[in-house]
Amino acid sequence: MSNAKTPTTTAPSPLTHFDAEGQAHMVDVGDKAHTRRVAVAEGRISMEPATLALIQSGTAKKGDVLGIARIAGIQGAKRTSDLIPLCHPIALTRVAVEFEVEAATHSVRCQATAECTGQTGVEMEALSAATVALLTIYDMCKAADRGMTISNVRLLEKSGGKSGHFVAGG
Repeated sequence: MSNAKTPTTTAPSPLTHFDAEGQAHMVDVGDKAHTRRVAVAEGRISMEPATLALIQSGTAKKGDVLGIARIAGIQGAKRTSDLIPLCHPIALTRVAVEFEVEAATHSVRCQATAECTGQTGVEMEALSAATVALLTIYDMCKAADRGMTISNVRLLEKSGGKSGHFVAGG
């Protein structure tokens, strides 16, 4: 007697990384058009006022926190397909990581933009860039403040491809 599941016919899933039997797979993008694709993501790290002052003054023990976090974010975008199992490797044409210090909320906002000309989008690369940049800030400042909080990582905008243009609300 076999314990193997018998495939059943089901309606197609709106989740593209699952086949008709519900098995995970890498999406076939071979027939998709090469188009310019851009995605912008953001996130925030909140901290104690003294920790933010260290970042702003450049006197953190490990050096230029935002400069190193910028490079880490770019590297994070480039390594996305190594981290997300079903994500396609993408030839990125541009990655930008920017920071805005928000003194009133004792936080740093990160915005990451990823671009390519290809057959699949760069949303995951933009989200990875923002997340890795914020994690790097945490790593560099954890000796001063282990209570930092990373929050609100989200896709702000994406363009290109079959699904068209998306802009987040609020």
